[in-house]
Amino acid sequence: LLYSYDNVLHGFSAVLSKDEFEALKKSPGFLSAYKDRPVEAHTTHSPEFLKLNPASGLWPASGFGEDVIIGVLDTGVWPESASFRDDGLSAIPKKWKGICKPGTDFNSSLCNRKLIGANYFNKGLLASDPTIVLSMNSARDMRGHGTHVASIAAGSSVKGVSYFGYAPGTARGIAPQARIAVYKFSFEEGTVTSDLIAAMDQAVADGVDILSISYGYGFGPLYEDSIAIASFGAMMKGVLVSASAGNNGPEMGTLSNGVPWIFTVASGSTDRSFSGTITFGNGLKITGFSLFPVRTTIKDFDLVYNDSLSACESSDDLAQVPNKARSITMCYSTAQEDLSVSDQMGAISEAKFGGALYVYGDPDVLTSNYFTNPGAVISSKDWEKVVDYAKTSAKPKVSISFQETHFAVKPAPVVSAFSSRGPSLSYLRVAKPDIMAPGELILAAWPSNTSAAIIGVNTFLDSDYRLLSGTSMAAPHISGIAAMLKGVHPDWSPSAIRSAMMTTASPLDNTEKPIKTMDYLRTNYATSLSMGAGLVDPNRAVDPGLIYDATPQDYVNLLCSMNFTEKQFKTIARSSAKHNCANPSDDINYPSFIALYIPNGDYAWLEQKFTRTVTNVGPGAAKYKVKVKAPINSTISISPQTLVFEKKHQKQDYTLTIRYRGIEFDQAQSGSITWVEKNGHHTVRSPIVVAPALDAPNEND
Repeated sequence: LLYSYDNVLHGFSAVLSKDEFEALKKSPGFLSAYKDRPVEAHTTHSPEFLKLNPASGLWPASGFGEDVIIGVLDTGVWPESASFRDDGLSAIPKKWKGICKPGTDFNSSLCNRKLIGANYFNKGLLASDPTIVLSMNSARDMRGHGTHVASIAAGSSVKGVSYFGYAPGTARGIAPQARIAVYKFSFEEGTVTSDLIAAMDQAVADGVDILSISYGYGFGPLYEDSIAIASFGAMMKGVLVSASAGNNGPEMGTLSNGVPWIFTVASGSTDRSFSGTITFGNGLKITGFSLFPVRTTIKDFDLVYNDSLSACESSDDLAQVPNKARSITMCYSTAQEDLSVSDQMGAISEAKFGGALYVYGDPDVLTSNYFTNPGAVISSKDWEKVVDYAKTSAKPKVSISFQETHFAVKPAPVVSAFSSRGPSLSYLRVAKPDIMAPGELILAAWPSNTSAAIIGVNTFLDSDYRLLSGTSMAAPHISGIAAMLKGVHPDWSPSAIRSAMMTTASPLDNTEKPIKTMDYLRTNYATSLSMGAGLVDPNRAVDPGLIYDATPQDYVNLLCSMNFTEKQFKTIARSSAKHNCANPSDDINYPSFIALYIPNGDYAWLEQKFTRTVTNVGPGAAKYKVKVKAPINSTISISPQTLVFEKKHQKQDYTLTIRYRGIEFDQAQSGSITWVEKNGHHTVRSPIVVAPALDAPNEND
């Protein structure tokens, strides 16, 4: 027996022979079993970008999150980081029941009033391969991911940090006074399901308020998705689970953690950028993306442009260039070529070239911190100017200065190209993701023994703070905000907290135009399948006006409608006298809507009806009138069009009916409905999307 689970699910993990497993299946009370599976991993400026400030709004209202506990399930923690100091924090909350578990290079004295707990789980990993020898059998983080994530959610304020001169300033978590409990289930040697469930089970037993998970699976049946199953159990006990959507965008249907009881987080950019300034011998000056980590200046290097070398794929060919150590070559690739900028940088480093200018054919390069040699990534438009200069000058020269940080970049946010898109193949009838948060080049804490950058072929550089990108970085932003909302509204359910954030999120960027998405090298207007309800707005979320709440029984009713066998149903919901299937319903009280069509070329008119219940959480009596923005090729009717509340906590129902058609090329189109308070300041917006009902992949693919 590896683990016994009692909180997020009832069950156990064990190593069994085939005969033992067959005997177990025949025992009374057996519901289901599945094989252990691997699990995949999916800030100085974020608070300012999200308009958090100490004078008003969510920060002071929540006491910056004090006494709320965020459970971070990841690769562990580097406890010596300044981001986990406990200066100014009060005593550990009495509700905390967890421990600071000692282990290799980690003793219990490393926990404090900020890092209140640390635990680790690896029985499943060791059982999967008895030959494994763990390099760090403790909660200590040797990979950096968990340290980074934890400090984003709730790191203490630390002045004077940067990433080798980029993004200088004060690092602080989204909820800087919240408490952190770390549960390490992912090790350098591997990551498996049973350890993740054990970590979630223990976290709920310990008394965390929020669970932050930056890991996920590829598609699998819902009743075999351990994150979905354990998250259902956490939700039933009042714990909100914030999880990353995954990094497999921009194709539709690539999203992870897409079940209705998980708060699914997409990634977007901020209004900050990093660059180098490139000056040419003819006076031309351009800006290119760069995070080269060494404080240096390239001065009057030779500029090399050669059609036969421009792919920058052969270090042997590049090594033949005369005066290569004082030369900057030009590297070109297209989105269609199977050659990345990082591949080109590798060839440049191996050839010991002075550096390079790259034209980007992949938008993900603009979110990478991988710069092994002096250089910058420039646009195709600027590339043409540079090529013209290189061809017409007898001795073309170039200079580059680095470590530049720019703010107020427009437009922002833009949905990250890598951020996985909905609809959720786990459950199509709820629009996913739910919301978007900053996830590109986020500065956060990093272990001092793990390299933060590399230059050349094998020169490794250390930094206590590092810039990383991914929905893994977006999810802890939402975890921190959720923690503070829980602090202000301790009686709110996980559904209420999610609703408050979704209905107050902004669908507009900082140019006051609809948020766009980066799909390969094209920008398009984002739908709710890429950005959810929009960019989270923490200060508006603290006072949303109305909320869409859902009880545990509502989620049970949802499961009851899904045509599961009894065993499959009980695997997720467990058997309980308190919950039953008397009223099955697939229309959960969700703060968004999705209308599906079969992508078969038949664009007949379809109709779908939704029922919603909203609860007045404003200060008293209120009156709301609805405003509708229908998706293309659809009409929407709302009944009633006015909602009147006589007092706080009163509930009102409405129905939404959408008549719609499928869309050419199997596209998705978004719209919204917004309840606008009369003579008040609340606006309560819900996105609605018309989308193709994608087929789930075959389990054997």
